[in-house]
Amino acid sequence: MIELRDGAPTVVWLSNDRLRLGIVPELGGRLLSLSRQDGRELLWRDENLLTDELRFRDGHVHRPVAGSLGDWVNYGGDKTWPAPQGWESRDQWAGPPDPVLDSGAYAVTTDVRDGLATVTLTSGDDPRTGLRLRRRFELRDGGDGYRLTLSALNTSGRSVRWALWNVTQLAADGEGGTLVGGPERVTRLLAGTGYPRWEQRGDATYVPHQEVVGKLGFPAATGWLSHTGDDTTLTQRFAVDPGAEYPDRGSRVEVWLECPLPEPLAELGGLNPPARIVECEVLGPLTTLRPGEETTLSIDVEVRPCAD
Repeated sequence: MIELRDGAPTVVWLSNDRLRLGIVPELGGRLLSLSRQDGRELLWRDENLLTDELRFRDGHVHRPVAGSLGDWVNYGGDKTWPAPQGWESRDQWAGPPDPVLDSGAYAVTTDVRDGLATVTLTSGDDPRTGLRLRRRFELRDGGDGYRLTLSALNTSGRSVRWALWNVTQLAADGEGGTLVGGPERVTRLLAGTGYPRWEQRGDATYVPHQEVVGKLGFPAATGWLSHTGDDTTLTQRFAVDPGAEYPDRGSRVEVWLECPLPEPLAELGGLNPPARIVECEVLGPLTTLRPGEETTLSIDVEVRPCAD
């Protein structure tokens, strides 16, 4: 079932008898709510900015934003960006914030047929990266998960080289953590206050919730990651290309953790973490796109109670 609710902002609710997804096209095409039939929220979002029905809190006005990390309005949820991230050259995405791909409005179309409901979100054309991003959610009747298909189309007149990068924000204020499938090959990518700690568990690497601001990369990830928290497990599965080049020193998956700090991190552009958050990030391979060419990445997301 698809329900479109006009308002500030407009919300697209996509649901079956097991899952309910709340998508906000105006806010960078974000998925900002994901819950099972018991109503328990799985994603982190900033409750100071949005209500449970994904309406703006009184006094909050949204507008596309550019600038440094300290200027970013982090609504939360699940969103898609281009990688690699950076502020040193045109070959790096200088966001968030970003006025088109991150905080711009996305066009939305919907379709329901043969037990499959589809919501497709399309960004504007970004002159800096040369890209138009598309996010397509597919939810089947009776399913415990959904498919998210991402694409990046080169709408510019020049060749560009980017990777798709999907970022899912979840609460990290209790017991839990993230398993990344694959051997113990971990790259320390970024230390705001330090690098997260990890441990090997069978055929996966485990990153527990912890008080740190920092990021790890996983160049040997085998195509799945799973976050557990609040008695629920959210698993993402995706294809990897062993022969391809990936961003951030070969990272196919990245895990970022943050927590509130006494003051913003000047070395990270004034980043001021609003809560204890874990980001489960899936990356596609770096791909050179000539004008009119497109790259895609599909992620199958499954939601299960921990007892299953």
